[in-house]
Amino acid sequence: MPTVTVATRPPKSATATDRPTTTSQLNKLPAAIKRAAKLQGFEAKPGQTLFLPANGSGPAEVLVGLGKPAEVDADRIRQAAAAYAKAVAGHQQVICTLGAGVGSVEPADAAVAAIEGIRLASYRYTTLKETTAAKRQIALKKVTLVSAGRGVKGAVVAANAVVDAVNLARDLTNEPGGSLTPEAFVAKTRKAAAGTGVRVSVWDEERIRAEKLGGLLAVNQGSENPPRFLTIAYTPKGRTPKAKVALVGKGITFDSGGLSLKTAAGMMTMKIDMAGAAAVMATMTALSAAAVPVAVTGYIPLTDNMTGGNAQRPGDVFVARNGMSVEVLNTDAEGRLVLADALSLAAEAEPDAIIDIATLTGSASAALGTQIAALMASDDKLAARVEAASARTGEKVWRLPLPEEYRGQLDSNVADLRNIGNGPYGGALIAGLFLKEFTDGRPWAHIDLGLSAMADADRGLTPKGGTGFGVRVLIDTLANW
Repeated sequence: MPTVTVATRPPKSATATDRPTTTSQLNKLPAAIKRAAKLQGFEAKPGQTLFLPANGSGPAEVLVGLGKPAEVDADRIRQAAAAYAKAVAGHQQVICTLGAGVGSVEPADAAVAAIEGIRLASYRYTTLKETTAAKRQIALKKVTLVSAGRGVKGAVVAANAVVDAVNLARDLTNEPGGSLTPEAFVAKTRKAAAGTGVRVSVWDEERIRAEKLGGLLAVNQGSENPPRFLTIAYTPKGRTPKAKVALVGKGITFDSGGLSLKTAAGMMTMKIDMAGAAAVMATMTALSAAAVPVAVTGYIPLTDNMTGGNAQRPGDVFVARNGMSVEVLNTDAEGRLVLADALSLAAEAEPDAIIDIATLTGSASAALGTQIAALMASDDKLAARVEAASARTGEKVWRLPLPEEYRGQLDSNVADLRNIGNGPYGGALIAGLFLKEFTDGRPWAHIDLGLSAMADADRGLTPKGGTGFGVRVLIDTLANW
């Protein structure tokens, strides 16, 4: 993972440098470079790169396409920087030149976008590799960001903290469920939170039972690993918080489906079922560096969903933290059960807003694919905040409805609620309606990650594996409150 520093002039030690190029700048390139670009079909399309070997003692150059000047924005720079990182992956020290900004994008915003693109695209999960060969594949160690703009150095500090948080969430999502147990997740949280200005508290099984977190206990019944409930609190220093916000993350460290057992293929990637918890935990570690002006509390229920002899059975009923009884007709719809308790706790603290994030349904990805998360909300203003953050960060969300005419599908003959609807359609919406029952009328938004939590191939900023999706959206939402 390369480090990024800021300088006003290029260092002599770098072996490669970029040349950001819009379509209108093609004709302004030096004659030799322009000729090489034409011969090799470089047209300055967004994300297009052309590597030009060093000529003499200077560094190699990489033409990086930005497309039409009027269309250059922060996300275009972010994607171009990701392409640049891949083009120079074999170099240890490189230069990223921004000057006084790119197009109409302010220098600090351009710097943030460049850092995110370079560092996020350079991520690889190599912790469990047997040899160091995989670690040597990505040789890029240091990037010098050359910019004369104001506010760039401060922006770089915050941007690096955000990228570190995303990559922390990726590490957690990539780790196997057999080693990332609830207790291990707690230990990693304590380590990551050290020195970040947040307070961590943990409830063990005895305390969870005393606090009447019935959904978390019900899901945990079939497991040999005890559950944990994690709370992380942040308060901005030296100012009165603009608001009080609760973040809730689903922490199913592995999901077998319980007695409503998944197929073998369906279980292969179920270590990602704690991606919501990873996003919330990682977000909390970056709030101080990002100068977030609101007080934030993260609520993370942790358990795996297994098939032990005492596992909950279809038809069983539990009582959630808020006193509502829930009939469990499908034990593979377990994420909403642990979130019910966490949302209830969050609502009791009377925050100005609640945002939950979870790999909750396959239906969300059936509707939106694997690169866009579903957004549902009880409050239009809160939804607009999340959508605006999505537009700024390039992490795409799409708002889906919470149709009241579907609410009757959650009616149960034996309990206050059932945990699934009547049929195979609208599963993401039914899950959202279920969660809404536990928010006590507080302004609430729900991000259903679906399959956007894991990429099946390298794509732009996202290498294959855990994506860390949601961390940048959450931080941006809170930073711009």
